[in-house]
Amino acid sequence: MVSEAKASYTAQDIQVLEGLEAVRRRPGMYVGSTDARGLHHLVFEVVDNSIDEALAGYCDHIVITIHADSTVTVEDNGRGIPVDIHKQTGKSALEVVHTVLHAGGKFGGGSYKVASGLHGVGVSAVNALSQWLEVRVRRDGRLYSQRYEHGVPTAPVKEMGKADGSGTTTTFLPDESIMKTLDYHYDTLAQRFREMAFLTRGLTITFRDERDVTENSYYFEGGVTSFVRYLNRNRKVLHPTFHVEKQVNGTVVEAALQYTDGYAESTYAFANNINTVDGGTHLTGFRSALTRTLNDQARKSGQLKENEANLSGEDVREGLTAIVSVKLTDPQFESQTKAKLGNAEVKNQVESVVAEGLAAWLEEHSREAKSVVEKVLTASRAREAARHARDLVIRKSALETMTLPGKLADCSETDPGKCELYIVEGDSAGGSAKQGRDRRFQAVLPLRGKIMNVEKSRLDKMLGSKEIRALITALGTGVGNSFDVTNLRYHRILIMTDADVDGAHIRTLLLTFFFRYMEPLIANGHLFIAQPPLYRIMSDGKTSWVYSEAERDTAVSTLKGKKVALQRYKGLGEMNPEQLWETTLNPENRTLLQVTLEDAVTADGTFDMLMGSTVPPRKRFIQTNARNVKNLDI
Repeated sequence: MVSEAKASYTAQDIQVLEGLEAVRRRPGMYVGSTDARGLHHLVFEVVDNSIDEALAGYCDHIVITIHADSTVTVEDNGRGIPVDIHKQTGKSALEVVHTVLHAGGKFGGGSYKVASGLHGVGVSAVNALSQWLEVRVRRDGRLYSQRYEHGVPTAPVKEMGKADGSGTTTTFLPDESIMKTLDYHYDTLAQRFREMAFLTRGLTITFRDERDVTENSYYFEGGVTSFVRYLNRNRKVLHPTFHVEKQVNGTVVEAALQYTDGYAESTYAFANNINTVDGGTHLTGFRSALTRTLNDQARKSGQLKENEANLSGEDVREGLTAIVSVKLTDPQFESQTKAKLGNAEVKNQVESVVAEGLAAWLEEHSREAKSVVEKVLTASRAREAARHARDLVIRKSALETMTLPGKLADCSETDPGKCELYIVEGDSAGGSAKQGRDRRFQAVLPLRGKIMNVEKSRLDKMLGSKEIRALITALGTGVGNSFDVTNLRYHRILIMTDADVDGAHIRTLLLTFFFRYMEPLIANGHLFIAQPPLYRIMSDGKTSWVYSEAERDTAVSTLKGKKVALQRYKGLGEMNPEQLWETTLNPENRTLLQVTLEDAVTADGTFDMLMGSTVPPRKRFIQTNARNVKNLDI
């Protein structure tokens, strides 16, 4: 029976959000989130407009500055945003661009043949999510400016006098009432700007951080070839870089690739300089061309016999480093965050350009062709050896048909969305965790010692490790071609290691495994690092827990004059089950760090440098950062 006191639902209940209010009400729809990722997205949206001027051939220098007061300035020497009156609205075009959603010069195709900002949302969304924004335009020898507060103009566009050159300068302060943080991560921003410089030949990007007086400039004449060399700077390569660039029906296709002696694939796809992290038709076309061309070459050279099966896509991508970049007039992205390219025609365009170019290159470089084919043939043989081992660990559709690892203490909950898996080191910590956990939804898997370094191992060798097989079986997703994130048995996976050097090493080994073989778990927000306390502080019968040296010093300083007892926990096994529950297992009290993929390119290089086979880069890293090491066991 429907209650007579039901809420009304008439035309009067339909709310229309005026202007930019929709952006302020639902910021996640426009910039992805309101955390650090969204904060960085604001910067990228403004920079993208300057990049579009560079792609159009009107800009060759962009300067980005983070100021000490958390404001950001982006300056370019492009044409400058138009300031004349926009006929449809009766306002200056400068004001329209900054205050009206879906307004911009990139819809008709006349002003920009290629652009990364396509929806006319970017700079107006930044304006809406800023406490204030000021824009200055140098155009036709004059300087113009306008200021906005919370997306609303404080006055009409003003002409300020004479100006040299042309370009646009935008300064904004993100709104702290909406954004959760104003802490810009220099390395994250720098990596994106470096990518933009790689992908836009002839463009100089200068990045300044006035918070700690840091400045870097990026300029790469080699384009995507330089990008591949940069990615492989710490790797042993098998041949010079292959590069191809060609325009097909208005789409500029550019690709570069190089094989290394490693096992991981590092392929990144870009559309109009946007890193399409979920790939799309350009990546599909590239991979199809690579597989077909290398199969043709292997048959032609006699390295692959008639009775042997074709090389698979997985085979030809082992040890591959590649950049695929397309620039097109009307790209169709899945959303405002532009994670995946959908243009159907691009697949065939990329496939034809790469297949033709790579076939010619292999013909001209017979020695390099032989080593590349030998590399992928070795991968193919290893894949066959791995198939049987993988079949032993993949999760069957019904859990009753398989045996879970003997050391796994499972939970009673059957809904994966409510389940957690703690991965702990050793039987001692495992015992405390098993006794201290909430058995309803928390499972515990102890691993013996350090797992294999998968950065230096093929899949077949990796699956020979008892500990890795146990981990894969417990998770239920399978691995390699059989990986299926929908079969994940625990939607929260927590790495819980000791607060010492060995614990840090085990954590890095596990992170390397997840990044290389189960990246979707990270991308979908399933992976966390548990933070056990470092010290127990006891005074006047009261106990408190702190998680760093700095917290310890602060806590002790507040207890001056009192008797203080300190206990340092190097290992989780030193805690009894009750203490472990109170500090690290209890959802009400624990501290977790979520592992994210904010920058896959940086993560790729970091794992390769820390865990790969090339020693000098790792040695330089250790020497450079030795003074910053804390909690070193000696």
